[in-house]
Amino acid sequence: MFPFTKVVITCWLIFWLYWFIAASKSKRNAVPSNINRFFGVRIGLIVLAIVLFRFLNVQNYSFQNHIISHNVLVSISGLIVFLLGLALAIWARLYLGRNWGVPMTQKQDPELVTSGPYRYIRHPIYAGILLAVLGSAIASSIFWLTILVISGTYFIYSAVVEEKIMMEQFPKDYLAYKHKTKMLIPFVI
Repeated sequence: MFPFTKVVITCWLIFWLYWFIAASKSKRNAVPSNINRFFGVRIGLIVLAIVLFRFLNVQNYSFQNHIISHNVLVSISGLIVFLLGLALAIWARLYLGRNWGVPMTQKQDPELVTSGPYRYIRHPIYAGILLAVLGSAIASSIFWLTILVISGTYFIYSAVVEEKIMMEQFPKDYLAYKHKTKMLIPFVI
């Protein structure tokens, strides 16, 4: 394993450890968990993962990126993109504070957060994680592109569902906020 791959995997482990610890401090859900409600979506993503892994012949692939592994500049660029993505996700998580929750859940006493990274995009956690996965693909392995497709599909679906929930909870404020911001990429989409 090249040093870039070790750095990426180590950072992901630290990130998810922080994420799960921070989750314990969030507000309670206002309604029962949507695990059963969105079960079909999650099953569909698992099927998509199996198809993509099969298509990419992942069982014969390593975490080493054979295409760009000899270009240190490209790997460094990927590492920078990866770290910027993690930083964006963490920054957004800090601004959400106790309002954070598993995708598509509703919290008790919700607040509409429109500051920090939320000033520019409505779903900066999703954008940050997707950017980090893209950086992982550039820095270490094309294997991460499969994860990018799967998580991108899930995050876009989650964002659409969450925006419907936010429109119900904050009809006027969220509509105005939605017109001033983009969903995932500032000034683009």
